[in-house]
Amino acid sequence: VQLQASGGGLVQPGGSLKLSCAASETISSPNIMGWYRQAPGEQRDVVALITSGGVTTYADSVKGRFTISRDSAMMSVYLQMNSLKPEDTAVYYCRVISRSDYWGQGTLVTVSS
Repeated sequence: VQLQASGGGLVQPGGSLKLSCAASETISSPNIMGWYRQAPGEQRDVVALITSGGVTTYADSVKGRFTISRDSAMMSVYLQMNSLKPEDTAVYYCRVISRSDYWGQGTLVTVSS
């Protein structure tokens, strides 16, 4: 199974981006789909998670600004990012946890004026 992430780019502070991640094939349920990010020189941290049942969790730093969603039929997960800040700059990775653990290749988000 491969995860393909897309949607990163350069955006000004206060702007928005939507990340997408699609799996190449069906992944067994139940599963958890999520987004992580890694800034230069930092560890990779969780941003948001969503379960098969639609339960979501967010890092405190993105609550109220980011929204995670999923399309289970399409094996896709999305991250709508609003009110972006320079400290959101990082490589964003999608992940799916089921009986196995799958990671996408990462997509760079740069928030800068």
